[in-house]
Amino acid sequence: MSEGAASAASTAEALSREAIARVDSSDQLGDVLALPEHLRDALWRVESAIMQDFDTSAGLVVAGMGGSAIGGALARAALSDHATRPIFVTRAYGLPPWTTPDTMVLCASYSGDTEETLACYESAGALGARRTVVTTGGRLAEMARADGVPVIPLPGGFQPRAAVAYMTVAALEVAALCGAGPRLTSEIDVAASHIEQLVAEWGPDAPEGSLAKEVARGLLGTTPVIAGAGLTTPIAYRWKTQINENAKQPAFWHELPELDHNEIAGWEGAQDVGRFAAVFLDDSDAHPRVKERMDLTEQTIAANAVASFRLETRGETTIERVISLVLLSDLVSIYLATLRGVDPGPVKVIDDLKAALEQR
Repeated sequence: MSEGAASAASTAEALSREAIARVDSSDQLGDVLALPEHLRDALWRVESAIMQDFDTSAGLVVAGMGGSAIGGALARAALSDHATRPIFVTRAYGLPPWTTPDTMVLCASYSGDTEETLACYESAGALGARRTVVTTGGRLAEMARADGVPVIPLPGGFQPRAAVAYMTVAALEVAALCGAGPRLTSEIDVAASHIEQLVAEWGPDAPEGSLAKEVARGLLGTTPVIAGAGLTTPIAYRWKTQINENAKQPAFWHELPELDHNEIAGWEGAQDVGRFAAVFLDDSDAHPRVKERMDLTEQTIAANAVASFRLETRGETTIERVISLVLLSDLVSIYLATLRGVDPGPVKVIDDLKAALEQR
């Protein structure tokens, strides 16, 4: 076997289920592969909270951070043009200044101890806004139960980012309860079956030439720059954060058409400062002009990118299409972590920062 062939064989072996397990101490891969089950379980958990419909003319604010906040952004994308009232995600210590007593505030914190989300919960209470909580417990659950606020219970044992299906479904269902959008219960159940097919197509037991493994190998040794548009804008952010936390490396994101008015110029100097790869997240139902922009943008930067990928959503409904690229991002980030030889689970730097803040 030639040296090149031996290297290729080694790279292929690096993405086997067994090789992933050698670096993945907390089985983050298992959590990703269970995404269809999480979607179904999330529906049951929302129903178990026994919430009543509450019409809120001011819409929905989802308050959260990190992996707990992304569900609100993905839910807004999944509702798309079917949203009937504003849906806003706040990642801060306070609520938007336009929040009123007629606003539904969903406080999302996997741990229940996220200080920014706790501050938003208290702010919503001071305003007299309607509140709902989604969490595993912690201080947030304690306060909510004491205040008679509905709590959507989440299963423990995950990294917060692995609870993406639970947070997305919770935001979708609360949006329906407060009149911000239609109920997508049946669509979520169908989406779970659709994602099961994609797990088989892109998962660790798929051929070494499968899409997720190919993308991970193409991104190895580069700084990925992810671009979304419309439906895929929050998914681009999810890609960036999953690569940050799972693969433990820098990644950046932007959205079209805005990046054509600034970032595209920066690619002219990409080779002078590092190795950058571009990932464009397309959608089958994207605006025709956005698709044309994506074509031209990719062509323009191709000479200055180490690698470039054009990835399209899979599925019929918006929830299927959104979750399809969420799954792909999660798998790519786990595969990239494996290729880099890093454990995708622990995020020590985040934990250390939180501990340092507690001392101040």
